[in-house]
Amino acid sequence: MQFVVATKAALKLSDYTVTEAGFGADLGAEKFFDIKCRQAGLRPAAAVVVATVRALKMQGGVAKDALARENLTALRAGLANLERHIENLGKFGVPALVAINRFDADTQAELGLIQSAVAGRLGVKAIICDHWARGAAGAERLAHAASRLADSGLADFRPLYPDTMSLWQKTRTIAREIYRADDILSTDSVRAQLRDLEDAGWGGLPVCVAKTQYSFSEDPSLLGAPVGHRPTIREVCG
Repeated sequence: MQFVVATKAALKLSDYTVTEAGFGADLGAEKFFDIKCRQAGLRPAAAVVVATVRALKMQGGVAKDALARENLTALRAGLANLERHIENLGKFGVPALVAINRFDADTQAELGLIQSAVAGRLGVKAIICDHWARGAAGAERLAHAASRLADSGLADFRPLYPDTMSLWQKTRTIAREIYRADDILSTDSVRAQLRDLEDAGWGGLPVCVAKTQYSFSEDPSLLGAPVGHRPTIREVCG
């Protein structure tokens, strides 16, 4: 509740309010949109996806001890992960741009590849940021671009699923739309727990999914933008 109060207070006191939604847009942004925005009546005007060359090369299969070396092949492979995150934001009707958090070892070829790829395939602008070194000046271009996008009127925010959908179908919708799973699996006891929650009057609430932040699947070693997997619901807390 305190996070909702803080956000609504900021909206009244400033021209633009920025909320950090959490690690991984498939986890943090989905929860922000489907839970916080739904419950608080918030309608986001724009989203910023933070990316790094290092993380995208890891998604392309590069080991941690080799991330400082230029590797355009791995970066191209890892870009599928970033593109999936951007596509997912579009499912909520929120326009996005990318902030590239630059590291010392990043090369101009790598930075340029990210910018050209997301612009060419998705029409999304990627802005190089070095606020870690230059403070606010290092993110000034990002701030201007984000405010322009927020003022563009392109946003048409909508949650991923309706309140009236069953808890099982809400979970299944997240898995299929955000994680690109074929379906979800569970034990009979998990299905029974979900039915008990609905019988107790909690069926109209949104669901909060916990999973690894390293993959769109439940397997942290499955990198990039996997499809066709079938995650298992192992536990229900309500």
